[in-house]
Amino acid sequence: MKNKILPLLFIGFLFFGCSVQNTKNHPTSSINNSNLSSNIFLDSIDYSSAKNWAVLPGNYPDNLKEYTVQNPQDSIDVFYVYPTLLVSDKDKRWNVPIDDSIQRNKVLNIAVRFQASAWASSGNLYVPYYQQAHIRSYNNLENGGKTALLFAYSDVKAAFEYYLKHYNHGRGIILAGHSQGSTHISYLLRDFFDGKPLQKQLVAAYIPGVGLDKNQYENIPFMEHPDQIGGFVTWNTFKKKFDKEKYKWFKGKVVINPVTWDTTSIAKRELHKGFLYSNGKMYKNSFDTHIADGVIWISTPHFPYRYIAFLMRNYHSGDVNLFWEDISENSLLRIKSFHTNQKSFNYAKAENTN
Repeated sequence: MKNKILPLLFIGFLFFGCSVQNTKNHPTSSINNSNLSSNIFLDSIDYSSAKNWAVLPGNYPDNLKEYTVQNPQDSIDVFYVYPTLLVSDKDKRWNVPIDDSIQRNKVLNIAVRFQASAWASSGNLYVPYYQQAHIRSYNNLENGGKTALLFAYSDVKAAFEYYLKHYNHGRGIILAGHSQGSTHISYLLRDFFDGKPLQKQLVAAYIPGVGLDKNQYENIPFMEHPDQIGGFVTWNTFKKKFDKEKYKWFKGKVVINPVTWDTTSIAKRELHKGFLYSNGKMYKNSFDTHIADGVIWISTPHFPYRYIAFLMRNYHSGDVNLFWEDISENSLLRIKSFHTNQKSFNYAKAENTN
């Protein structure tokens, strides 16, 4: 019986391998596109083909439809990039091919189902497949990892460029990711939004699972209020007072409380909106949250077989689904704020023409 419970718990928490990336090795600030070697380029991905997208509006997988409201915010787009799924020590590849069937199955049945679904009610969802870097890349930046990560980003960038040209049509944009996905989203913010015209379309960027500075960008703020728009939020989830050695990598980095969506130090579990578990059920009021230095501590979650969670030291892989309902509700709040802001802007602009 125990052998059956453990895999269920691991899937429910999304412990599929995207291990904690420390800020010492995190390349968000240190990697420049000019470092990308051309000798590993595979065929460029044709993002005009629907087969190279895990999710497109009107072509949602069945396991996503159950989490989608009947009338999503069609004036908003969500561009989601999934976390590291290429994790086996036996796999010697630096990047996974776009047509790898095992990878695609993980994307749809783990990442999309338990993570991207949190934004399914927020708007038109876009999830590109990309030639993801192996998890070892983060610990081997100078020995192939940097090149592999930038190669993966080149796909994400190409997908986003295609999306902007053919799908967006001026709508507001939510960027969402986790872990390696957040790494790539952070690059998109830098390359397409920071101080650029597209910034006015940014509703919010949700990029948990990485370490970022408060002044990571020149013009894109760290959002410290639940209805704030045009910036980013990030967090890293750990079991309270465990893994202090790994905490040090996030020391001094910004962190939002993904229950209150501000910098409130402590939020009691009665405020927690909902944790999406592997059985498809939502468990609300599941844990307390506590902001530490650069991380979020949570108490042991209340959910089936919770006693096994006492063995776990960190909850990095659950950064999204642990706060699934909190994310979903907050996204809608920011969208409402975005629309209000747009109306105010348009009204003021109309008055100025008179």
